[in-house]
Amino acid sequence: MEALEQDIEVKGIQRYLQGDKVIWAVSIILSLISILVVYSATGNLAYRSAGGDTEYFLTKHTVLIALGFVAMYICHRIDYRFYSRLSRYALLASIPLLIIAWQFGSTINEASRWIVIPFTSFSFQPSDFAKLALISNVASMLSKRQMRIQDDQKAINPMLFWCGIVCGLIGLTDWSSASLLFLTCLLLFFIGRVPMRYLGMMLIVGAMAGSFAFTFGQRSQTVTSRLSSYMSEDKISFQAEQAYIAVSTGGFAGKGAGKSTQRNFLPHPYSDFIFAIIVEEYGFVGALVVIVAFLIILYRGMLIVSKSNRAFGGLLAAGITFSLVLQAFVHMGVVVGILPITGLPLPLLSMGGTSLLFTGMALGMLLSVSRTDALGMDDTLKRNIRRREDTKKTTFSGV
Repeated sequence: MEALEQDIEVKGIQRYLQGDKVIWAVSIILSLISILVVYSATGNLAYRSAGGDTEYFLTKHTVLIALGFVAMYICHRIDYRFYSRLSRYALLASIPLLIIAWQFGSTINEASRWIVIPFTSFSFQPSDFAKLALISNVASMLSKRQMRIQDDQKAINPMLFWCGIVCGLIGLTDWSSASLLFLTCLLLFFIGRVPMRYLGMMLIVGAMAGSFAFTFGQRSQTVTSRLSSYMSEDKISFQAEQAYIAVSTGGFAGKGAGKSTQRNFLPHPYSDFIFAIIVEEYGFVGALVVIVAFLIILYRGMLIVSKSNRAFGGLLAAGITFSLVLQAFVHMGVVVGILPITGLPLPLLSMGGTSLLFTGMALGMLLSVSRTDALGMDDTLKRNIRRREDTKKTTFSGV
C-alpha cells in the first residue's frame, strides 16, 4: 500500500514537473546551495544596510529563488513555439527600456542599469530581459531562414542588425554582459549553418557595437582599468587579490559553512564573487560540485538540442544552454584569475532579483523544448500504434 502511495506521489510530481528531470534536479540542488552561501556571504551587508538583521537577506533571497522557480514552472508549461512569435515583440520592447536605463536609470556601481518600477521600490535590469529576447529572436530568425541561409545575404542582415543594436545598447552600461551575449549569438550563428563569410560580418558588427559602447558608454574607464590590471604582471586589483586568498585558503574540504573570512573584505561576495566564498567554505569538493552541475546542464541541454524535431527548438535550447553555462564558467574563471574581472553573477547561485527571475524563465523555456518535443514524440508514437492496429484489423477483416 505504501509503495502504491509513493508511486502515485511520484507520478503526481512528474505530471506537474515535466521536461528534463535532471535539469530540474540540478536547478533545485544549486538553489539550495545558493541559500546557504548567500546567507553566509551577506553578514556585512546585513550589518550595514539591515540594522544587523542577518535573516533579512536570507528571507529575501529565498523568496526570490521561489519566484524564479514559479517563473520556471510557468515558462516550461508553455509550448516553446509560442516564444518564436513573442520574441520579436519582446525585442522591440527591450530597445526603449535599455535606452531609458542608460539615460534615466538608477545608478549603482557607476552604471545605470536598473529601472525602478513607478510607485514601487522594485527595480529590474532591462539587459536581462533583452538578452533572453535576443537569443529567442535569433533562434527564431535562423530557423525560418534555414532553406536560404547559404546564399541570401538578405536573410542574414536582420540578425546582424539586431545583434549589433542590442549588444551595443547593453554595452553602454554593462560591457561584460554585452560581450557574453555577442559570443552566444555567434555560437548560434555557427550552429545555425551560417556561412563563414557572414560570421566574419558578424565580427565586424560586434567590433562596431563595442566601439559605440566604449565611446558613449559609462564603463569605458572601468573596462580599461580592469584589462590593464589583468595584463599587468606587477599590479593586481583589490577584488582579485581577495578572491585569490579565499580560493587558496579553502583547501580540499573548506573551512566549513559560514566560516568564510574573505566575505568581510571581498566587494559583493554574495554576487560577483560568490564562487570564491563557495571554494573558501566548501573547498575543492564544493567547487567540483558546482562545476559538475553546470557541465550536467550543458550535457542535458545538448541532449535536448539533439532530440528536438524542430529547428527553432534546437536553436533556442542551444542559445539558452550556452548563455547560462558560459556565464557560469566566466564567473568561475574570474574568481580563479583566468579571466579579467567582469562583475557577472553566477547563475542560480548569486544573490539577485531580475537575474534569478530571468534565469528561471530561461530554464523554463529550455524545459519547454524538452517537454513539448517529448509530448510530440509520444503523440507520434501513439498515432503509429493506432495505424498498425487499424492495419491489422483491416487485414484480418479482409482475410
